[in-house]
Amino acid sequence: MDQRDAVQATELVRALRERLHEMTCRLVRVQRQGFTGTNSPASAIRCEAAELRRDISEAQILVNRLERHYLNSSGHAESRLSESNRGRAINPN
Repeated sequence: MDQRDAVQATELVRALRERLHEMTCRLVRVQRQGFTGTNSPASAIRCEAAELRRDISEAQILVNRLERHYLNSSGHAESRLSESNRGRAINPN
């Protein structure tokens, strides 16, 4: 593994975590919609919630694999990544 692999893995993990956050927020909205009894049929809401849960689970598995394979295999990857990411703004949300 070289530094480019680690940098690419870091960017992919960042993007997946961003998407995870979006899907989790969407799941919360869908679940609230199901509880508030809007016009959508309950079965459609349950299906959408189940699909979001599957997607969230799959994305988390991918994040875990990327971190284990590319980012946690050696302490060097993490230190190199922190050096390569210096000066970048970090969005806490």
